[in-house]
Amino acid sequence: MVITRRTTLLLVPTAFIGSPAKAQPVKIRLGTATPGGGFPVYGDAFVAAIKAQDPELEVEAVNTKGSTENVPMLEAGRLDIALVQGEVVHEALTGIGRPPAAAKVLTAMYPTAGMFVVRADSPYRSIADLKGKSIAWGASGSGLVILGRYVMEGLGLDAATDFRPVYLERAGDGPAMVLDGRVAALWGGGASWPGFKAVMSSQPGGRFIAPNVDEIQRILAKHAFLKPVSLPGGSFAGQAEAIPSVGSWSFVLARPGLDDATAARLAKALHRSEGEGSASAQLGETTARNTLAAIRNLSVLHPGVLAYYRQIGLSR
Repeated sequence: MVITRRTTLLLVPTAFIGSPAKAQPVKIRLGTATPGGGFPVYGDAFVAAIKAQDPELEVEAVNTKGSTENVPMLEAGRLDIALVQGEVVHEALTGIGRPPAAAKVLTAMYPTAGMFVVRADSPYRSIADLKGKSIAWGASGSGLVILGRYVMEGLGLDAATDFRPVYLERAGDGPAMVLDGRVAALWGGGASWPGFKAVMSSQPGGRFIAPNVDEIQRILAKHAFLKPVSLPGGSFAGQAEAIPSVGSWSFVLARPGLDDATAARLAKALHRSEGEGSASAQLGETTARNTLAAIRNLSVLHPGVLAYYRQIGLSR
């Protein structure tokens, strides 16, 4: 990624991001989402990775209603950092339907390709086939719900009126509803998303429904902040080929006022954990280089993180 935007910041003292003999303990509250979804699983891996690299950073994962609750909780200081779906980040930082948030990006998480999963023996083969059917869009506070809304808008559809929407109390309730026929499909996204895994690994198994080539172009033409994203082949049982779709990167956001030293320590711990240990499957795409590639400009990155990236030669 070629970065041309100049950003003014106070450099973080080297002592904060070097290797002090004894780092100071810091308690950090991390907001995730409802049990059974992808964010709590990612959150556990995130906590383990930080602890392995900097044990004095005491990160506590907190279940929340999801992305749409996490941003106001960050603004109120009830969370220090939080996992936030890309569409919610876009709305929060650009001020869509609300004043622009002062939260900053700590790191990119992973890209999410949005799509439906149905039972393998379902008669439905396209998004058009699902019109008028019961759809589990996800937990009401989940950013996946917002991604689904944007994708449907790009196709000239309304997720709330052109389907029979079902919003979940817990993200983990969706797969059973697909398998027992209470809903025709479950909307979701992500190469490690538990909802997809539960359906695809069941009997009779599952099958994905994603926008076709023409639909992808229509969606991107209407919502330029979305990007082409594919679900890699072999992500789930019975899914050999990559599935093209649209989506965005999810991010870990930091609350307004999170000090530069703490942000830099978190960035350093994550950078050191890249590709290491049991957490790497969940955090495989959580890298410093991916973060710089995923953000729209340096102004959205936390100054402490940017200072660390500059120290290690990843950014000007």
